[in-house]
Amino acid sequence: MPNRPRLIAIASGKGGVGKTWVAITLAHALAARRDSVLLFDGDLGLANVDVQLGLTPNHDLGALLTGRVPLAEAVMRHPEGGFDILAGISGSGSLSGLDPAAVERILALLRDAAGYDTVLLDLGAGLERGVRRMAAAADMLLTVATEEPTSLTDAYAVLKLYASDTRAGDARILVNQAATHAAGMRTYETLRRACTSFLRLDPPLAGIVRRDDRVRDAIRRQALLLVRHPTCQAAMDVEAIAAGLSQKVAA
Repeated sequence: MPNRPRLIAIASGKGGVGKTWVAITLAHALAARRDSVLLFDGDLGLANVDVQLGLTPNHDLGALLTGRVPLAEAVMRHPEGGFDILAGISGSGSLSGLDPAAVERILALLRDAAGYDTVLLDLGAGLERGVRRMAAAADMLLTVATEEPTSLTDAYAVLKLYASDTRAGDARILVNQAATHAAGMRTYETLRRACTSFLRLDPPLAGIVRRDDRVRDAIRRQALLLVRHPTCQAAMDVEAIAAGLSQKVAA
C-alpha cells in the first residue's frame, strides 16, 4: 500500500547470535541513509533494546495496546541514532502469551505507522506462534546465523517454518560474527544448500558481519557502534547491508 512502511523482521531461532545488536545497528545505518526508521522490540519476554542502548522509555508496547497513548507518544527517539524505538514489555512472558488478536493489533499498528519508511521488528528467539506470525506478515525476513552448528540448525528451522507459512516470501540470510568474509560465505553456503535441497527455498545473502572486538566494547558501554567506532570492520559491514536494503541516497 502507498505510504505504508516496509516491515523487515529480524529473527534467529536461537539466542546469543547478536540479533538485537544487528537490529539496533541496522536501524542506525538505515537512518544515516535518510530512511525514517522505527525499531520495534518484539522480544516481549526479554525486551532489551532499550537496555542495550542505555535508554529509559516513558512508555512501551503495553501502553500502546491498552490505548493509553498513541503510537506517536509511545515511541522514543534515539538522541544520536536518528531512529525511533518502540519498547517491548519486558518480563511479560512472550509473544506466545498474547492472544492472536493482540498480535494482529500490533501488526496493524506497525503497518499503519505513518511517517516511517522502514519498521524493523526485532523478534524473540524461538519458533513460537507469535514470532512465526510476525515473520510471515513482514515484507522481508532477515535470518541471523553464525557458524555455530546450533545456530545453523535453528536458522534452518526458522526458514523451514517461514517457507511453510508463506507462499512467496522474501527471506534472506545475514551471517554475524564471521571470522572472515570467506568464513561467512561458507556459513551462508552451508545454510543455503540445506534450504535449496530440502525446502525448495533459495534465500539470498543479505550480508556478512565480521567478528569485531569493538562490537563488545560498544555493547558494554551501551553505545551505538557507528558512533563509538564508525570505521571498524563490523560498522562497515552493517553499513553495506543497509545500503543494499535502502532505496535512499546516503547522507
